[in-house]
Amino acid sequence: MPLPYVGMALRRLAWAVASCRLAPWTRGASGPLHSAPAARSDCSAPVFIRAPAFGDRLALIDQHGRHTYKDLYLRSLRLSREICQLRACADGDLREERVSLLCSNDVSFVVAQWAAWMSGGVAVPLYRKHPRAQLEYFIQDSRSSVVLAGPEHVELLSPVAQKLGVPLLPLPPTVYHGVAEDPEEGLVLERNWRDRGAMIIYTSGTTGRPKGVLSTHDNIRAVVTGLVHKWAWTKDDVILHVLPLHHVHGVVNKLLCPLWVGATCVMLPEFSAQLVWEKFLSSEAPQINVFMAVPTIYSKLMDYYDKHFTQPHVQDFVRAVCEEKIRSVSIVHLPIWKVLKITLCSLYFKMCLYVSLNTPVFPAQLPGFCSVGTPLPGVEVRIVSENPQKDSSPYLIHAEGSEENTKVTPGFEEKEGELLVRGPSVFREYWDKPEETKAAFTSDGWFKTGDTVVFKDGCYWIRGRTSVDIIKSGGYKVSALEVERLLLAHPSITDVAVIGVPDMTWGQRVTAVVTLQEGHSLSHRELKEWARGVLAPYAVPSELLLVEEIPRNQMGKVNKRDLVRQLYPHEKGAPEAGSQ
Repeated sequence: MPLPYVGMALRRLAWAVASCRLAPWTRGASGPLHSAPAARSDCSAPVFIRAPAFGDRLALIDQHGRHTYKDLYLRSLRLSREICQLRACADGDLREERVSLLCSNDVSFVVAQWAAWMSGGVAVPLYRKHPRAQLEYFIQDSRSSVVLAGPEHVELLSPVAQKLGVPLLPLPPTVYHGVAEDPEEGLVLERNWRDRGAMIIYTSGTTGRPKGVLSTHDNIRAVVTGLVHKWAWTKDDVILHVLPLHHVHGVVNKLLCPLWVGATCVMLPEFSAQLVWEKFLSSEAPQINVFMAVPTIYSKLMDYYDKHFTQPHVQDFVRAVCEEKIRSVSIVHLPIWKVLKITLCSLYFKMCLYVSLNTPVFPAQLPGFCSVGTPLPGVEVRIVSENPQKDSSPYLIHAEGSEENTKVTPGFEEKEGELLVRGPSVFREYWDKPEETKAAFTSDGWFKTGDTVVFKDGCYWIRGRTSVDIIKSGGYKVSALEVERLLLAHPSITDVAVIGVPDMTWGQRVTAVVTLQEGHSLSHRELKEWARGVLAPYAVPSELLLVEEIPRNQMGKVNKRDLVRQLYPHEKGAPEAGSQ
């Protein structure tokens, strides 16, 4: 049964991106604990520079308790001194040495990440579910000079660190409780943070060995301040965090954004549909009002809803609570919107870009639900195609835009092309891979996303990954993402992946791989009859495959090349492993 409801309408406050000049916290009349000198001279300074201004505000709630901004700052400062002592770094600056860290979804991650930055290092987040060989690869490839490990991960990492000859620093109990007694000892040095490396996050490696995406503090600042502005983050927001912390979505969007503005982050050790619903419906303070996740999580939340909230009056209660309490959800999942009926935020991000396009999604937009709005502040985008003439430029520009406006080239209205991006949010380099870095950019400095988009109705619309989400069938180009999102509106479908299967006649045939609501049935004929009302004839799936579960990674992504190989192992023309 849902927890007792105590609701108050939460005000939506516009947030102007904060100035870099923040007042330090004070302790009675004794003066400041930390003056954060870098904040006065460098607007690219990391998020921890802002913590002193928030002092005793509640920053984080986890399995270990409640932690203020002052707690996070002082614990990080103490750990940074231990890192520097371990590395015999007398001046307190690691000068971009890499610091690998494996922590649970709790305060230890924040303290370890901030400590790495305070020490002048580059944080390399690891993930506990990666096999030992992959953890070894990340530590070795990044050439990490030290590995930080929470107590529960020491046993896993000890043999890896020993094999590689890298010192392992188990996180002390003071990471979870307690603060430094004398914070004036070893204030964070004033540095030029702008071009310093901040974090290496590894790609999923679906087309080869994972690459390390190296971003600077300025890259991260650009993304965080842009999202704070677009999503109207305020210090009164409370976000529920359930995502892994080795990925952009979990680290930047769900953790650094709230900590940037002095908001509160409630962290669960791992995702649990029951606990998420309990948090949504709880009357205990602080009450959750922001939530972000991936499609797999939303599907599991809907499964729990369908199984446990069966009574009509209970469903009405759940909807009423969520509508009143939760102001924003980042989502690409239509079924849960039918339940929550709250403001949705669609976003577009790549590992290499962090987030470059973003928009609130309102009910009128939901049928297509591929729009990701306009660029974030400071981001420029282009839609291009190959120039067959190659006389003056290697590509033709269909449209070019920024946050303020987009200019469409006459004759290229609503023409699809590849998305190019330029701006402060674009990563610095693929770590230690100069050739791959060079190949990822055009000669004039635009990052090639490999995604197909179109500009129409004043917004950018993502058609999908050019190599796997654009299906060429019978001379038509079909967006797998658009078909997926429209099929999710079917009352029996809980999850769907649309793939292009090689076909001698059509080039590729549009195939829908589908999971159904418990107790429901669906034939291909029934699906086609329904789909003709929402899809163009050439986009209606020519094949339906019913499965119990669609395989997704931890971030909810489907490897469609692998899915085609698994479902059609003997199909002529099926993609080879690692193909582009």
